[in-house]
Amino acid sequence: MAVFCPCLGEKVSLHAYSPGDIIIGGVFPIHGEINRSTVSGQLSCSGYDIQKFLRTQVMIHAIREINQRTPRVLPNFTIGYDIYDTCGDISLAIRATLQLLRRQSEPQSCLVPPHFHSALTEPETKAVIGEYSSEGSIAVARVVALSSVTQIGYAATCQLLSRKLKFPTFLRTIPSDEHQTKAIAKLVSKFNWKSVAIVACDDMYGKYGSENLEDLLSKMKDICNEFIFVLPGNFSHNNSHNHTCLADLMSKINESSAEAVILFTKESNAAIIMEAAIERSLNRTWIATDTWSTSMTVSSLPGIEMAGEVFGFVSKRNEVPGFKDYVISMFNGTTNGLLEDYLAHFPLCSDQSEENGESNCSLTNNQTAKQCLDPSSLANYIDQDISYNIYLAVQVIAEGLRSLLKCDNHHCEHSTEFTAQELLDSGPAAGFLKRQGSGKTHVTQTQEADSQWAVSGEECKRCGAKQYSSPQRERCLEKTVQFLHWAEPFVIVLSALGVFGITVTIVFAVLFTVYRGTPVVKAVGGYLCLLELFSLLACFCLSFSFAGKPTDGSCMVGLPLFGIAFSLCISCILANLLQISVGFSFQLNKRSWAKRLHQPAAVVTIVTGSQLALCVPWLCLYPPHADEEIFRESILKQCEKGSYKFFIAMLAYNAFLALICFLFAFKGKQLPDLYKNASLISISMLLFLIVWVFFIPIYISLIGRYKSAIESTAILISSYSILGCHLAPKCYIMVFKKELNNESAITEYIRKHYEQKGVAVVTS
Repeated sequence: MAVFCPCLGEKVSLHAYSPGDIIIGGVFPIHGEINRSTVSGQLSCSGYDIQKFLRTQVMIHAIREINQRTPRVLPNFTIGYDIYDTCGDISLAIRATLQLLRRQSEPQSCLVPPHFHSALTEPETKAVIGEYSSEGSIAVARVVALSSVTQIGYAATCQLLSRKLKFPTFLRTIPSDEHQTKAIAKLVSKFNWKSVAIVACDDMYGKYGSENLEDLLSKMKDICNEFIFVLPGNFSHNNSHNHTCLADLMSKINESSAEAVILFTKESNAAIIMEAAIERSLNRTWIATDTWSTSMTVSSLPGIEMAGEVFGFVSKRNEVPGFKDYVISMFNGTTNGLLEDYLAHFPLCSDQSEENGESNCSLTNNQTAKQCLDPSSLANYIDQDISYNIYLAVQVIAEGLRSLLKCDNHHCEHSTEFTAQELLDSGPAAGFLKRQGSGKTHVTQTQEADSQWAVSGEECKRCGAKQYSSPQRERCLEKTVQFLHWAEPFVIVLSALGVFGITVTIVFAVLFTVYRGTPVVKAVGGYLCLLELFSLLACFCLSFSFAGKPTDGSCMVGLPLFGIAFSLCISCILANLLQISVGFSFQLNKRSWAKRLHQPAAVVTIVTGSQLALCVPWLCLYPPHADEEIFRESILKQCEKGSYKFFIAMLAYNAFLALICFLFAFKGKQLPDLYKNASLISISMLLFLIVWVFFIPIYISLIGRYKSAIESTAILISSYSILGCHLAPKCYIMVFKKELNNESAITEYIRKHYEQKGVAVVTS
């Protein structure tokens, strides 16, 4: 319906009014365009937007819910509303605001009295919600400030509105563009884009947003802003000048090397640009600001995927409580001026037409054709960002009124005879929106509501290095510290194997000491076997250094000392193999060469000393140390190798020694060997090589606390391969096959071996 105001001289567009003890005003662009031109005539609006119509109903639903809530928010008082359609036009927004500021109890009164001296008439409207755009909100803010009426923006993000000296009565439930531009700059940095382009609209939103973004990007290293293209104010209007402008823009984007195009403009402009990009198959990366990132008009464009990837920014999203059910049922007895006008455009589908399959309910935004409406399909157009901000704005005003009137659940101490200035000073400022002299409006939370109120002026608090943000972004949570705990089943198994290995090694050492003069002990190197057992004991003990919380000490003794201990073990085996080779070498030249090499103490010293020469500089210059790797929700405690070159060199050296032993042992299998030393050493060395060949790729690819468990496992398997294959069979002979542990048994075995080969043997 239209309302006539004698002060303004002509009709104001679509309007809905409901009486109440306290009136809240609303200015919404239900239509997107107005036929304003230089030619005089009656103004009319076009481009009806279903989604924006629903946003007006959010305000009505929220007020209705407050009036009907039990217990009552404002006992004995009701809130009314006075909502106008601005058609996205600044002049109409100002006219609607002037209508809101008049004394509604005096319909024929004008805003400014003929004998105006000091102050305006106190308006019945105590607060205004809107406008949608930043440009419109700035115009409305300048007007409502005359009467100190609180204005709460639900979509206007322009930074200029945060300046309290300029806009003392403006508050909002959406963050300012200061935060959005910082987020866009961080996105550009995160993806390492080197060049970007900015397309901005010629209004306050585009002007301040693009300038701030350009300033941020200019301070970042290696990022080039190729160009800023400013769209004319009437870009969305269909005229030849704008067709030329669009063609120029498309050409500029096509020829540029920009890796991302940032569209800092309103929804209608973005739709035109994206449609043109689809037509030209202009596959680019686009960054959408909050004005069009969730636009159904843009997302439903045919072939939108042809335009490339779109990264969008949205404010905090949430579902308006009970609104979906309200929309589905609001045609059953609910009435308001905006709803009546909507039904004039989209009548309800009759049951008969639905049964015959004649209903056409596939509505789209900006639709003007008269067709039937299915209420359930209308609910699909409810957004969860702007609508929720409108809902919050109503709640803010209601809580401000409750605080100002000193209401409890049963009565209010004060009457509704208060001024707009009093509501501004003590209402919204109490508990929800805190206006400070710095021009900042802070995020806060109260006992009355279980939602985070996302309002502008304050930057988000950055969580500490050892914290992360909760999914709702309302608090910082401590990151969990991860390492290989002793109580984990895998660690318990490894620890049990380590303890068992230590026990068996000590038992073997006792047996080799008791039977140290027997042939079987001499066959494995005599005193060398005790040195070998000592090195294995050290390896089994070192396997425990990988569990528990890493420390600098545990990291230093782990792999470096294992490398030294295992080199000692292999050097003993190598000396033993040389001993066997000398004993059964009958060619004088080979025997003399072998005898020169057969210096067990020298072999052990040189072989182990070489590994020491690698590991000591490692420990002194680049020692392994406790470190931590930080993930989003956890901190991984682990050992840093210090130097991977020394680490690889240590492993490579041990692998080389194992390969030499394997070759010696494999060749020695042809010699008479009652105790199968050569065969068993071949198996143990082969196992060692296989374990560490598989260990390296697994270790490199694995991420997490089980990385250290793999190290411990590799050490245990390497140690058990020598203990089980080389030494355990000798202990079995000493305890259970004593008849083989004497000189005569060895002599007889050697004689038979060479007789089978046709070689005469003289024994003594």
